[in-house]
Amino acid sequence: MDESWRLSAVEVAALVRSKQLSAREVTAAALQRLEQVNPFINAVVEYKPEYSLAQADAVDAAIARGEDVGPLAGVPVTTKVNVDQSGFATTNGLRLQKDLIAKSNSPVIDNMIKAGAVVIGRTNTPAYSYRWFTNNLVHGLTKNPRNNAITPGGSSGGASAAVASGIGHIGQGNDIAGSVRYPAYACGIHGLRVSLGRVPAYNASSPERSIGGQLMAINGPLARTIGDLRLALAAMAQPDPRDPWYVPVPLEGPPVQPRAALCIAPDGLEVVPEVRAALVNAAKRLERAGWVVEEIETTPPLREAAQLQVNLWMGDGYAAQLAAMEKEGDPGALAALRGQAKVGQAFNAATMSETLMRRATLVREWSLFFQRFPVLLLPVSGELPFEDQLDVRDEESYARVWRAQMPQIGIPFMALPGLTVSTGMVGNIPVGVQVVANRYREDLCLAAGEAIEAGGVPPAPIDPVGYR
Repeated sequence: MDESWRLSAVEVAALVRSKQLSAREVTAAALQRLEQVNPFINAVVEYKPEYSLAQADAVDAAIARGEDVGPLAGVPVTTKVNVDQSGFATTNGLRLQKDLIAKSNSPVIDNMIKAGAVVIGRTNTPAYSYRWFTNNLVHGLTKNPRNNAITPGGSSGGASAAVASGIGHIGQGNDIAGSVRYPAYACGIHGLRVSLGRVPAYNASSPERSIGGQLMAINGPLARTIGDLRLALAAMAQPDPRDPWYVPVPLEGPPVQPRAALCIAPDGLEVVPEVRAALVNAAKRLERAGWVVEEIETTPPLREAAQLQVNLWMGDGYAAQLAAMEKEGDPGALAALRGQAKVGQAFNAATMSETLMRRATLVREWSLFFQRFPVLLLPVSGELPFEDQLDVRDEESYARVWRAQMPQIGIPFMALPGLTVSTGMVGNIPVGVQVVANRYREDLCLAAGEAIEAGGVPPAPIDPVGYR
């Protein structure tokens, strides 16, 4: 039995390019793995084997002609149901969009295919991608393959559960408030939130996003190794004229001294002992790799940035969002929106103007901070991954979730890149850390991430709970 699904994307691409494996063989093995384990986790909600095998055959034919098929040669990947993929529904977890069939690919999907990747399935997301939990009325509940009692994360929960269990080597996700970083954290893998404009985005099937979505939402990869994230980033970040925010910045910036700040409790965040221990351990790993690490009490404003981010994300167009979700009837999406009713009711043109003005100041303060510390090490969340569906239990549980997620919510307001590095397990619950750098310095996040990864990570891919 071909178990190429166990390999890294870097290894698969090398084997396919050298003709030691064919893209069809790799794709067939990935589809077999999908069919074996997906019933236990519901990570992939739509796939067409004939579509994927045809892509694989095109890669093999190009290699046979002596062509360079790209850095992701034959690598099986998954895509999220909130991005356009031609011939598939862009549901975004909504019954209202179950028949919204895309006529063209989003740039991020085009870029992966141009780089030689083979798309093997579409992954689940919460309704309208609002939550850090993955459940909806059209596709159902996605389970965490490591522990069914905890969330797989959200909104890229299907992508993270798939990658962790060996369904594809790279998962395409997107992140406006942690939707790549938190699923990686919850499933014990790695996830990269890129800078605004690094990876082009556009859904022709849908209206233009509000200004908050345009400024803060990005596409990025989830993977089992930092090396695979680096490979995926190079593929995803190719230019596309459809995205007016795209910025052609080199993937590698000027050399800097390997210096990092460790902030365990930014802006007074409540941090559980297990998360604190993971951060201290990650700092020691950096020091062993030659980094100078200095612990600091706080960062430039992060809690304020998180609140301003919510103003733009949830407040802008709040009434229309709420009306749409009331029509959809999704309990989780409604809880997410109703929990921000005060934000929605207070938002107006003056609020937007003040928020955008303040954003310029905070971007400047954070940029100056990174002149002193090229990398910042801080929590992904103040808590370990939550019990699944915790946010819909009651008002206090909802508030608890949002308090703990502050480090994820704040970072996008300044358009900064952030990397989740999984570092270990606390019993049967994953734990990890977040690495942040200045805009367009994903290379520094990945360099620090590699040093942390070298100290040990949870085993992956894994068989989901209940399999075998």
